This record gives sequence, C-alpha cells and structure tokens, in this order.
Amino acid sequence: MTEQTRQKTAIVIGAGVGGVATAARLAKAGFKVTVVEKNDFTGGRCSLIHHEGYVGSEDKCMDRGRIADIRFQRFDQGPSLLLLPHLFAEAFHDLDTSLKAEGVRLIKCEPNYNLWFGDGESFELSTDLARMKTEVEKWEGKDGFERYLGFLQESHRHYELSVKHVLRKNFTSLLSMLRPSFLRHLLALHPFESIYSRASKYFWTERLRRVFTFGSMYMGMSPFDAPGTYSLLQYTELAEGIWYPEGGFHKIIEALVNVGERLGVSYRLSTPVAQILLTRDSGRATGVLLSSGEQLSADSVVNNSDLVYAYNNLLPPSTTATALSKRPSSCSSISFYWALDTQVPALSAHNIFLADEYRESFDNIFKKHLIPEQPSFYVNVPSRVDPTAAPEGKDAVVVLVPVGHLLESSSDAHAGSNAPGSTSTSHNASPTSAHDGKHPTPTTQDWPGMVALARRTVLSTILARTGVDLGPHIAHESANTPATWKALLNLDKGAILGLSHSFFNVLCFRPPTRARLGGRPGTGLFDELGGAASSIAASIRLGGGDDVKGLYFVGASTHPGTGVPICLAGSKVTAAQILADLGMPAPWAAGGAADHGVMGTRGKGGDGAAIDAKRAGPLLSRFHYALLLLLILLLLALLVGTGLLRAPLAAPSSRPALPAEL
Repeated sequence: MTEQTRQKTAIVIGAGVGGVATAARLAKAGFKVTVVEKNDFTGGRCSLIHHEGYVGSEDKCMDRGRIADIRFQRFDQGPSLLLLPHLFAEAFHDLDTSLKAEGVRLIKCEPNYNLWFGDGESFELSTDLARMKTEVEKWEGKDGFERYLGFLQESHRHYELSVKHVLRKNFTSLLSMLRPSFLRHLLALHPFESIYSRASKYFWTERLRRVFTFGSMYMGMSPFDAPGTYSLLQYTELAEGIWYPEGGFHKIIEALVNVGERLGVSYRLSTPVAQILLTRDSGRATGVLLSSGEQLSADSVVNNSDLVYAYNNLLPPSTTATALSKRPSSCSSISFYWALDTQVPALSAHNIFLADEYRESFDNIFKKHLIPEQPSFYVNVPSRVDPTAAPEGKDAVVVLVPVGHLLESSSDAHAGSNAPGSTSTSHNASPTSAHDGKHPTPTTQDWPGMVALARRTVLSTILARTGVDLGPHIAHESANTPATWKALLNLDKGAILGLSHSFFNVLCFRPPTRARLGGRPGTGLFDELGGAASSIAASIRLGGGDDVKGLYFVGASTHPGTGVPICLAGSKVTAAQILADLGMPAPWAAGGAADHGVMGTRGKGGDGAAIDAKRAGPLLSRFHYALLLLLILLLLALLVGTGLLRAPLAAPSSRPALPAEL
C-alpha cells in the first residue's frame, strides 16, 4: 500500500461540539478517526445535568448520552438556546443527513425573552413584528419603531457579511485581512465601534439601549467593549428566532456523535491526554500520549480542548504559550441549577434581569474580575417549552450570573465533592459556605462569598421584580463556579467562552487553526508582549513562530470564535484546512446551507421554473422616466430664459424685401 492510498488517520482531543463535528467531517472524507475525551460524557459545555425530581433526593449525575426519564429534572449545563439555525442545518447537510433525520426536534421559543427592570417595568423581545412595534413605540414613540427597523437593517448587514466573509473563511495571517472581498466590507461591519455606541444611534432611551445590547454577554464581553459587528446576535434572535432542542441541547451533540460513529469514528471516554507528541524538531505532530502511558499515532491531531490550556499543558514550553496566557479572556459564570417542587408561570423560558447600574456592573466583571453588587443575570426555565425537562407540576431552573474569570493567583476551596466540578445541596439548603454574601474585597476573589452573594441577589431580585419567591421551593441545588469550570473542562482561568472577542483577538489576530509554536520562553523578542501587541506580533509571525504540521485547533479560542454555531462553522474551516494540507478534496459544498437549499424545500414548478427566476426590477419606473423628461425640459427652458442657451434662429424668408418707404 502506497502513502497515497493508505487510509489517513486522525486523533481529536476533546468531545465538545467542535471536536465531534470535525471528527464526523474527517470520517466522511475517508479518515480513520479516534476521539479521546477526559470526561465520561460528551459535549463539554453542552453536557446535561440530571437530578431526580423528588424532595430530599441527593442523586445527581452528569449525562452519559441518554435522555432523562420524566421523573428527573434536567438542566443544560451550558448553552440553553439555539441561534443561527442555518449553521446547524448546514453541518448536518454536509454529513448527508439532517436534524430531523437524526431525531432532533427544534422548538421555537416565543417570546424570545422577558427583560425585567428594577423599576418594575419589563420588555418582551419577540420575532413577532407587531409585538415589537408595540413594545418599541411604548418607550420611543412612532419614530422609534422606524429607528428599530434601521437597527435591524444594520445588524442584518453585520450578520450576512460576517457569515460570508468571516465564518466561512480562514484567516491565517495579516495578509488574509487584505483580501479585497473582505477589506471592502470592513467598515460596514463597524469593528471599531462598540455595540452600545451603535445601538445608541438607533435607540434614544437608556432602557432600549440596554434591551438591544445585553446580548454581548454571549461573547463574554461588555457591550461597551464588544465590537459593533456582534449586533448580528440580536439580529438572528429577532429575525430567525430562538430555538431549543427537545430533550436538551446535548441532543445536538448526541446526533453528531451518532453520525460520526456510523462513519467509523471511535470514541474513547474517560481518556485524558497528557501530551501531544511532536517530532524532535517540533515541526510535526505524530500523535498523543495518554495519561495512562499509552501512545496513539496519527497523521493529523485536532485539539478541541481549551486552546490556551493545550498550548501550556500539552505542548512544549514556548513563547506562543506565554503570549496566549496574557491574552484577554472572556468572563466566567456562577451557574445555579435548581430543581423546584412547583412551577413558576411568571417566568418564561428565557428571562434577563438587568442591573440598574448597567455599565458599572460590566466594569466589575471585566475590569475587576469580581461579581457586581447588583449583577445582571439570565434565568432559563427549559420546562416552560420542553415538558421532558421536569416532572409534572415542577420546574427546572438554570441561573447564569456572569462574573470575572479566575486571576492567575486565584485558588478555590469551594469546588465541592458531590460531583465533578460542582457543588450540590438539597431540601431548601443554603450553599455550603459560612460566608454571608458580603461583597469580596477589590483585591481578592472570595468565591464562596461570591456564590453566596449571587444566590442571595438572584433570589431577592426575582422576588422584587416578579413577585415570585423561589427560595422555599428549591428542592435541590447544584452550582458551578469559575474554579469548577476550570477543573471540569480544563478552561483556562475558568473563562467559559475562551479568549475575548475584542478586535485584536479576532480574525487573523485570533490563534490560528493550524498550530504555531515560537521559541522557548525567554528567547523571543515578543515574550513580554501582552494583549493587542502580542496578537499583532503573532499575526505577522514575528518572534520565530513556525507552523506545526499535522496539528490543528477547533473550538472557542481559535478562528472563527466562540458559541455553538460558530464552533460548528469552525469545524468546517479546520477540516477543510486539514484536507487541503494533505491534497485531499472536501466531500461537501464550499458554500453555505442556503447555497444548496438546506433551510427550505421549493415547490416543483415548471420545466423552466420561470416563476422562480431572479430578475432585477427596472432601474426606473414609467413615472420616474416621465418625471426625468419633465425635469430635462424645465432645465432647457431655464437655460434659454437666462441666455445660457440660445433659441434656434428662424429660417430666412423667401419673399423679396419691401422698400423702406412703404
């Protein structure tokens, strides 16, 4: 068997959404693929938590790929809403299947959110234009709705341009940003303005500016720092809606795993990796060393574990690893998972409680890396749209409180022992901490104190704004903190969304999909650079950085970025790069879902399909042509009247001239 005919092999480290999607893509391309995952469940942040729905029960387990019995409360550990649905459809289409064929049923959440303010008012976000007209005009009048449509137009442009020119393209160096197809649209994406400043051009009340900017939390960023481009998140919610997979978000992962296994992918759970193996000159990856001591060899290695963790723990020390550790990271979260002994109809599926001190709350998170005195937070009630999430007459509630990520010197004694990476209490118990919930000092990260503060604030805020007292109805509580996110999923600094998405941390400045190592620490010119400087240096390959052949990255901290649909798009970019490096064709279309009719089925039509042919309308209507002619005539008359244009001379008469005396 020659090298050209030998079946190529690949190892994928980590079974997050990017890893399982890339594994399936490579298997479809003919690779023999093995996925190794340190945990005994797939999905990473997209995993589920189950709790038996009986008062007093202490049982809690991580999902093992099964759907909970109706007697159990079920919680999405991470993502709880599905955005950009066409990217999900595209991923399954590329694998010759569909969400429906894999048994995934998407439920549309309507309304999108209820937003609760401290003054007792609320705002309902919806895909229903009639509802939005009423909601916007309530606060900004008739002209406010017109400005809302202008905001939609701009955010639609951000959405379409980003999908076409960013999510489906690879940015391997600074030269990638000089592509004319991208460069001519750069200013239209408003990357140098914040989401908040762009929203302020369309919304004139502080209330609506907050309503249409809180979504930056999906990127782990403050709306005062996140590039204006990311208004595309608000657009996809308002135009395409928010969806939820029946049975929990892990259904998406489960479906991708099943597709991969049909294509020959082998999954090895509870199999942590100790090291990525390289050749002596570190020029090529050859496989992985497992913590058990076993070595696995492969032509290509794809890392789906946290990128900063991998560079600092699975690869040799390098200037790249040092620089990445100094890059700005996204925020973390304190997440509560509450099994209630009753239902709370006052809460919809998705609820946002916004802090009165809006900007100050984000500064506390992203500048002080603490928890605000009055945090904004998100409350998800999956059982509101999916009855399988809780027993009859009960609710499952997930609360996400954004907080700062771990500082390098941080330690957390509040990791808990009931389950990996979480704390767990039951029967109306308070968190297992002696702390009273006072605000931590500005110089320390007192996580037990922050958890107690978060719990107390969430319960009191929900009571004050909705009239619902959840505390007495919490039959069982689990919680994740930045330290437990780090321990459970190897997330650097416990940052739940990876590296930040500031301008100098995206596009060619984001760590590339092909691994790149610099020299040993202390030998490079740019060792001490951090933030934007190190990003720019890396993008133009200063400091001796060289690509490591056969080693690739997929996931939140590499291009194109964080979020489940974005990582799905990234799996296509990474898989295409692997195949291109090996001279192999990609067995899927280069374009998006819309290019091959994934999102809808057309009617049969006639042979010529003339009724569906796309033809541009006339540049001018008959009325406009008539108006243009009239304007030309008026202009000519004006020119003649002012003497700037002489009238034609009369033709000479043929009669003889009469004598003058007559």
